[in-house]
Amino acid sequence: MKKKNWLGLLVMVFAMITGCSVRYSFRDAVIPADVKTVKVGFVENRASYVNPQLSQKFFDKIQQKIIGGTKLTRTNDDNADYVISSTITRYDATQTVGVSAQQATTNRLTVSLHVILKKNKSNETEEFDVSRSFDYSASLSLQQAEAQLLDEVVRTLSDDIFNRIFSNW
Repeated sequence: MKKKNWLGLLVMVFAMITGCSVRYSFRDAVIPADVKTVKVGFVENRASYVNPQLSQKFFDKIQQKIIGGTKLTRTNDDNADYVISSTITRYDATQTVGVSAQQATTNRLTVSLHVILKKNKSNETEEFDVSRSFDYSASLSLQQAEAQLLDEVVRTLSDDIFNRIFSNW
């Protein structure tokens, strides 16, 4: 009888562990069946402070997410079914958000992009903004913080763009 109890308990624990895991999949994209091609335009940087790596990193990451997360074929044709263009509109690290003993302890980097999605099949255009803030230690210079945060900034905002376009978020 004890063997059955232990086996039952083991099965329940295993089910709880595997059942509670959170899984994210970008393969759940919602795309009309007649949409086959996408053009991703280079990300223009119009922020007051320009990080020279940011445009290329966003361009590469957005393309990578679309190609890896959808069945769309990338093209350079302006008549693609979807044409995505985006502009970095804000890259600002001047905000202090944490103070201790009258000294700044935490600064915040805020990055915003304006995105235009042109749907050529339905002759529709959607525009939206994505923005996120990233905190970093005030003991770091902006350049040091960028070295630590840049990949997270690009990944997070690219996820936001992808989800807004393809997951109806």
